[in-house]
Amino acid sequence: MTKAVVFDVGRVLFGWQLRALFGKIIDDQAELDWFIANVITEEWHFQHDRGRSLDDMVPERIAEFPRFEAEILAYRDRFNETVTGPVAGVHDLVRGLHREGVPLFCLTNFGHEFWEGFRPTEPIFDLFEDIIVSGTEQVAKPEARIYEIVEERSGLNGSDLFFTDDNPANIEAARKRGWDAHLFTDADALNTQLSNTGLL
Repeated sequence: MTKAVVFDVGRVLFGWQLRALFGKIIDDQAELDWFIANVITEEWHFQHDRGRSLDDMVPERIAEFPRFEAEILAYRDRFNETVTGPVAGVHDLVRGLHREGVPLFCLTNFGHEFWEGFRPTEPIFDLFEDIIVSGTEQVAKPEARIYEIVEERSGLNGSDLFFTDDNPANIEAARKRGWDAHLFTDADALNTQLSNTGLL
């Protein structure tokens, strides 16, 4: 049986950083650093990845930091600007796997509402058989349940799933389920990992 390849999205398929948006809005470097560390942080954003709605999160954050109301609203309205574009070389690997008939899946920590706005902008996702989105499922990596969902929807499990992700905790959780999981660093290393597994 041909393995399926499961890709993370953020920092594997596409670059992502909050600073890409807020660097356009906040000119002062010290204030930008403080804002990213205290107001719109990755930890706070992760609530949306886990399924919490923006209607709850955004007004709550504005009430806590009213001086930054405009910036917090920009987080909601301009989120796609936090995506910095395709990670170099990875989309070529996706297309190569697709040409070889390898089943492709995504497993991403991504807020449901933000995914609805981002997914239509990127035709690369048309090459994937299924995309499991944490915000839609209301469970996020590295919790075991989201890996179970991939297994259920793909009909595969264990070593039949090759997984690449940039977060060591997510890789460890996949390995505990028997997945052939590899920490992502760059396209060249991923190409080697795929080749060593016989997928490319």
